[in-house]
Amino acid sequence: MPNFYTVGKLVNTQGIRGEVRVISETDFPEKRYSAGQVLFLFHPELKEPLPLTVTGARQHKNFYILSFEGYTNIGEVEKFKGGVLKVAEENREPLPEGEFYFQDIIGCEVLTEEGQRLGIVTDILQPGANDVWVVKPNSGKDILIPYIEDVVKGIDVANKKVTIHVLPGLL
Repeated sequence: MPNFYTVGKLVNTQGIRGEVRVISETDFPEKRYSAGQVLFLFHPELKEPLPLTVTGARQHKNFYILSFEGYTNIGEVEKFKGGVLKVAEENREPLPEGEFYFQDIIGCEVLTEEGQRLGIVTDILQPGANDVWVVKPNSGKDILIPYIEDVVKGIDVANKKVTIHVLPGLL
């Protein structure tokens, strides 16, 4: 089975014509939610992902309102609530040099320049000026690593390794 990547969470229905409200989790909403795009619905009630073809999308406040081919009333999409919309790996957008998908970073082992293992990246926070990577050590409290040039010195996505420079006070 191919890998899938989350592009949105389906949180509710919208109106009576089979539209759904989606909280977007993609940097490419215009492409992901454009007519003709196939998204896969993952839901606890489904044994396997359900392919859905987008027929329409519009932004409304903090949501995207989507409609899908073959679904024209609220009763047909009510059961989708709580599901997650994903895209197949082969449809991921290529990123510019030096940019990474969150899912490429999460799970990476973090090492100091001296080779000391600090832990595994478990989450990425976006508090403001720069992202902050949450690193789970073998024991003790999570370590917060700012994603800045002075700290993150190397990212090897293929081998799931990140090398950092430890600034005074970072640990």
